[in-house]
Amino acid sequence: MANNHMGLRATVAIAGVSVLALTACTGPSGGSTSDGGSSSSAAGAPITVGTTDKVTFLDPAGSYDNGSFMVMNQIYPFVINSKPGSADPQPDMAESASFTTPTQYTVKLKSGLKWANGDTLDSADVKFSFDRQLKINDANGPATLLANLASVDAPDANTVVFNLKAGNDQTFPQILGSSAGVVVDDKVFPADSVMNDEDIIKAKSFAGPYTIESYKKNELISFKANPDYKGLLGAPKTSNVTLKYYADSNNLKLDIQQGNIDVATRSLTATDIDSLKGDSKVKVDVGPGGELRYIVFNFDTMPFGAKTPEADPAKALAIRQAMADSVDRQAIADQVYKGTYLPVYSFVPQGFTAAAEPFKSMYGDGSGKPSVDKAKKALADAGVSTPVTLNLQYNPDHYGKSSGDEYAAVKDQLEQTGLFKVNLQSTEWVTYSKDRVADAYPVYQMGWFPDYSDADNYLSPFFTENNFLKNHYSNTDVQAKIAEQLTTVDRTARTKLIEDIQTEVAKDISTLPLLQGAQVAVSGKDVSGVKDTLDASFKFRLGVLSK
Repeated sequence: MANNHMGLRATVAIAGVSVLALTACTGPSGGSTSDGGSSSSAAGAPITVGTTDKVTFLDPAGSYDNGSFMVMNQIYPFVINSKPGSADPQPDMAESASFTTPTQYTVKLKSGLKWANGDTLDSADVKFSFDRQLKINDANGPATLLANLASVDAPDANTVVFNLKAGNDQTFPQILGSSAGVVVDDKVFPADSVMNDEDIIKAKSFAGPYTIESYKKNELISFKANPDYKGLLGAPKTSNVTLKYYADSNNLKLDIQQGNIDVATRSLTATDIDSLKGDSKVKVDVGPGGELRYIVFNFDTMPFGAKTPEADPAKALAIRQAMADSVDRQAIADQVYKGTYLPVYSFVPQGFTAAAEPFKSMYGDGSGKPSVDKAKKALADAGVSTPVTLNLQYNPDHYGKSSGDEYAAVKDQLEQTGLFKVNLQSTEWVTYSKDRVADAYPVYQMGWFPDYSDADNYLSPFFTENNFLKNHYSNTDVQAKIAEQLTTVDRTARTKLIEDIQTEVAKDISTLPLLQGAQVAVSGKDVSGVKDTLDASFKFRLGVLSK
């Protein structure tokens, strides 16, 4: 979700949405009045949504994952948001938002806002929330998105001024609608530590379209429409929605087929989706996909990494190059994902403005296919003895059950070259998310669900100095170019910078991109609204569902 504000107005044009926004469906306004307030009480029969995703923390300072953010989108307020069917940033709990100087983004909040517990919701909460994100700076939180935020002022109860380090930030309004922009109750949340889920629920710290009535973590959440919500999304179409968590996608598939749940989302296997497309009792909706699946290299602990006994950066690079030469993305997409994922040859998926494909020309046979000869040469030229032992970690629940098949395929492809011996291991997400930032995994699986629809969201979180991956990759030229593109208003110049960044990182191979995927949800024939929320904002909105 990017923007352009040469005239310093906040109704910014999305520079990075491109094909994604054009192919997304335009959804209804969700029953909102002209000022975004709720026009009526929610109605509709109760709905149950099933998922295999997991919540790590409901505290936005302590989580940066799709499962947690999905719940946050229902219960917390945002200054800026986007309507279903669009990725365009618009005022949500704000009545106006604009750049008043190149380095000041000024927000005027609606009056009479309040939390579900009765606390007043005003500028003090907004300032507190952003100050808190930066102060806590949790390793698994989204604080890296706020790198350009210098400070926040709240001159009066309805005014918030965001002071930026670099002017003309092409992404800031969209960041306000991301996981880094979630607003929390300053009378409830601690300023310097992450709050546990149970205390958040007990304090009724909600001001989004829904409140939480009951909560069993990663088992069952009961949502109820919030009558005091005055934001952009309007009143939910359904008053009562239950979110049911599944450990096994087979059971998720069975329950949607048998009508035990109304909607199944994230994640069914590609085989299950293919099968369900032929089931007359359900419908399968597919939306624009910004998901990226990739392998991360820990530059300290991978073979020949900086903190290994045999540290040698040239040999470590050769191993990364040989892996890039050896993987067959098309085979994984076809065999494991039945076309629900596509090969990707860069860090920015196709469909985004400035997406390039450096891995296609630089590695393998030069057309996207693998080349064993090229892999052998890379290792031989660097003096690396083969086979190279790789400890490769993947996650079996957060990225869907097919991750096991995906990484079995990666292991098989690498070992068939005769150049690698792969020790494949898996860990559940709650542990995985902690261990990966503690240097436990030298080479490991990750996936990315974008915070906003702009190419920068595939660059800044990964390749800046204090990046989200915590994989010890650092390239000062790349960092400088990332900072420059953020404030480059001219679209042609910015596109060139983003393309150059992709090429430069591809030479270093900080991560090895494999696949990009679509958004898929399966629902009963009597359910409406699913397609409306599968848009380029990548936010799943329970409030648009009805039956």
